[in-house]
Amino acid sequence: MELLNPDKWVDNYADYLYNYTIVRVNDHIVAQDLISETFLAGLKSKKNFKGEASERTWLISILKRKIIDHYRKINSNKGKAEVHITYRDEDSEGDWLEENAADPFDKTAEDKMENEELGLAILQCLDKLPEKQATIFKMKTIENYDTEAICKEFNITPSNLWVIIHRARKTLAECLEENWFN
Repeated sequence: MELLNPDKWVDNYADYLYNYTIVRVNDHIVAQDLISETFLAGLKSKKNFKGEASERTWLISILKRKIIDHYRKINSNKGKAEVHITYRDEDSEGDWLEENAADPFDKTAEDKMENEELGLAILQCLDKLPEKQATIFKMKTIENYDTEAICKEFNITPSNLWVIIHRARKTLAECLEENWFN
């Protein structure tokens, strides 16, 4: 059974959680807030950690709920849905809570077409990146490869990796600004 080590969470998982989050929320400040909320929730519920999953997997599951909650708040005017929260300790039973949630069936044909066009624009912008930069960016942010594995494969330091990722994000943002938002 794995034990939690909250003192090492920031060092061990902050970069991974950030990359996981930024792809899903596309906002640096929101991503940092969600990660902070994840660490806080982990600290508050560490007694519920059973060691059945790795510490990182457990934190990711908390983060996923934080991301979902973030989008529920944003889309609260799109309708209500019931969400069932299941508690894992034997003293509490599951409880139904009414939450604001986006209606997944509330997508129009226009929304779907716009998402497809955005996806194509992102792929076109990725093609404009230098090959090594594009590959590293995809591996880290899309395919969730471990930092150490990428660094080993490309013979770079973690600092070099983050510079490459930062430059790729900046270039992609500029490309999308020019080609998608205009």
